[in-house]
Amino acid sequence: MSVTSKYDARAVESKWYDYWMKNNYFHSTPDEREPYTIVIPPPNVTGVLHMGHMLNNTIQDVLIRRARLQGKNACWVPGTDHASIATEAKVVAKLKAQGIDKNDLTRDEFLAHAWEWTEEYGGVILEQLKKLGCSCDWDRTKFTMDDDMSEAVIKVFVDLHNKGLIYRGYRMVNWDPEAKTTLSDEEVIHEERQGNLYYINYKIEGSDDVLTIATTRPETIFGDTAICINPNDARFKHLKGKKAIVPICNRVIPIIEDEYVDLEFGTGCLKVTPAHDENDKNLGDKHQLEVIDIFNDDATLNSFGLQFEGQDRFDARKAVTKELDATGVLVKTETHINKVGTSERTKAVIEPRLSDQWFLKMKELAKPAIEAVLGDDAEIKLFPKKFENTYRHWMENIRDWNISRQLLWGQQIPAYFYGDGKEDFVVAETIEKAVELAKEKTGKSELKAEDLKQDTDALDTWFSSWLWPMSVFDGIRNPENEEIKYYYPTNDLVTGPDILFFWVARMIIAGYEYKDQKPFNNVYLTGLVRDKQRRKMSKSLGNSPDALKLIDDYSADGVRVGLLLSSAAGNDLMFDESLCQQGKGFGNKIWNAYNLTNLWEVSDTIGQPNSSKIALEWYRAKFQTVLLEIEDHFSKYRLSDALMSTYKLVYDDFCGWLLEIVKPAYQQPIDAATYNEVIAIFEDNLKVLHPFMPFLTEDIWQKTAQRTPEEALIVAKWPEAKPINTTLISQFEFASEVISGIRTVRKDKNIAFKDTIGFSVINNEKVATTFDDVIIKLGNLDSINYVSEAVEGALTYRVKSNEYFIPMEGAIDVDAEIIKLTEELSYTQGFLKSVQKKLSNERFVAGAPEQVIVNEGKKEADALAKIETLKTSINNLQ
Repeated sequence: MSVTSKYDARAVESKWYDYWMKNNYFHSTPDEREPYTIVIPPPNVTGVLHMGHMLNNTIQDVLIRRARLQGKNACWVPGTDHASIATEAKVVAKLKAQGIDKNDLTRDEFLAHAWEWTEEYGGVILEQLKKLGCSCDWDRTKFTMDDDMSEAVIKVFVDLHNKGLIYRGYRMVNWDPEAKTTLSDEEVIHEERQGNLYYINYKIEGSDDVLTIATTRPETIFGDTAICINPNDARFKHLKGKKAIVPICNRVIPIIEDEYVDLEFGTGCLKVTPAHDENDKNLGDKHQLEVIDIFNDDATLNSFGLQFEGQDRFDARKAVTKELDATGVLVKTETHINKVGTSERTKAVIEPRLSDQWFLKMKELAKPAIEAVLGDDAEIKLFPKKFENTYRHWMENIRDWNISRQLLWGQQIPAYFYGDGKEDFVVAETIEKAVELAKEKTGKSELKAEDLKQDTDALDTWFSSWLWPMSVFDGIRNPENEEIKYYYPTNDLVTGPDILFFWVARMIIAGYEYKDQKPFNNVYLTGLVRDKQRRKMSKSLGNSPDALKLIDDYSADGVRVGLLLSSAAGNDLMFDESLCQQGKGFGNKIWNAYNLTNLWEVSDTIGQPNSSKIALEWYRAKFQTVLLEIEDHFSKYRLSDALMSTYKLVYDDFCGWLLEIVKPAYQQPIDAATYNEVIAIFEDNLKVLHPFMPFLTEDIWQKTAQRTPEEALIVAKWPEAKPINTTLISQFEFASEVISGIRTVRKDKNIAFKDTIGFSVINNEKVATTFDDVIIKLGNLDSINYVSEAVEGALTYRVKSNEYFIPMEGAIDVDAEIIKLTEELSYTQGFLKSVQKKLSNERFVAGAPEQVIVNEGKKEADALAKIETLKTSINNLQ
């Protein structure tokens, strides 16, 4: 046989992915097999592949490929999320570049542009996932704005409204002035920022008195409708029932009393701006205060801001502060740290705003989902378990979900207004049904579709993705269809802990509400991918590598291995490109192992050496041991540990030991029995490696034999567990230490491996001779002689209590060796003396931790053993 060409990852990866696709290995339909189902966390349709996607989808592919090898009907559903805020922003930016203002377009015109953008740019990430080797069932690709998916969302909205769980309310909401939409509480990130506390004097009506107010937002004085004092604050008793005058706008406002005011904060007085603070709104409702909204939807001041109208809120803050100072009412300014809410999507500072919005009552809906994860008979497991506390905190403090967004891109809320009143609406799946309901509600039989006006808001994107495990199998529209009954509940969900509430918890809630079942069995929560400095990877920091370039440089298999070697569940991955280099190096090791076996000439006429026979028996036992380890790691979702066990098995045991033992002498053939068994073992290695390194393993698998498409590695059979000969494993471990000792002596004494050497052993351990032929071959020994006394004129080393002797006569400079060993003996004796001095010091022994004493005792024992060995070696040379 001739050696194959150098491994070309690019050619191999495209070749085998095309082959898998052509033979439809990724596609699943219900049959008699056990299903294994994963639904992809749908990436934003605007997205491109980044390191987080690489890690998350590699893990999913490992799980799905392993399930396929186990004979399960593996189904991995891919798809993308329409990402209302992000996509609308992209489309608006594109229109702006073309000189088109979104506000000049009708809804239908804008949506036409949005769909055009989606068809041109959306879904790029799914194509990129193919480069990584992801074996998704691409025939099942879903998009959260597909007609059937949208229909399911609308159906759920109507159902929840009819159950009294969805309602419309005028509430203080989180307003994103950049996206110009409301956000749910969970989409707001609270950051500590340094700002200022401004002390402002308000005149008291009808007197020369003033009242000093401390505020972080002086620009909101135009919305002040009261000043509040604590009724228990003696400092302000004289102000009860009086009125104050707001600076600049000179509006007269009442001074009210409420124990809500913190006596210790600021000056003990609070300006009340009901339109721009949730707590102020509660005070306003309680005391029936006027509500004055001073902001436009982009957070510029409106006409209530007087001469500051049109200014951005932060620019207005500076301008108002300057005027307050000029008019002598700004007393002082202090630096102040406070928490500021920012939009998760646009990073804009959130503006509290009163608005009519749609809400979903969550308290009762959440109960089954809490029990499913945290109950005594929990049906859903989180990996790692530590995230149960986070889940508990969120779910037990759940608030009503603001599900409406002031956007065009998304499912339009199916509420139809037939009048001007806040309750003059009906909720229905279609306009035709809405007309019927409106006629019933009003008694007006003449009502027509054009008399109704649909709510212009869209639903929160998460309101579609919380149905994902059901809607991808059409389980909402057709709850008894064959596919939902076969594939649901799904098996594993792989996602990041940052969306444990946004998505995971809500899917669990929806699952119990609409299927009375969990949506999945297990949730594997990955960590974040960070750089070596522990910084989160981001475009702004410039520390996130180009995912596709990594694949180009290190191969898809190499990148997959590099990511997984350091990504225990729930723990952040400190990414270093050297990890990918390590993965690529591992691939080269396997490729070279194949090339080695491919070079061997095979003979049917020569017998099998005993060294090969016993080595193959040992490796089979070792393989079975590691197979159990791998299965255990998978059962606990310790994928990095499963990979490391596989890595060590192949790199150390197969390449490092087995191939060295069985390979024939230079230019000599190998016996057919050994060769066939080595190839069979190699193929088992490829099976357990395949989930981690699909391309390389398929390529070698197809080279070891002629295969039909039905015999491809991707659909091969996972190795079966068999009884393990543990005695062989422990005997080989001992033998490997003996061989390592021989190699160390050869290296230290510069004895060429081509030269055979004598070898004797005092077998105090009563070790079996099972691996003697292996020791002889790998040590290039004349023979192994079992003796009862030390061999004179030989170097010696120990493995446990066994002593091994290598005669050195004529091989080394004996005098120089005696000097070297004597110096080492003297150093070791000095080290032993220092350790024993510590152990004889009563104060040290009494004060040191127990583990320190144990460590010192081990040092003493090791030194004593080494001294004994060195003395024996010196005596043997003299």
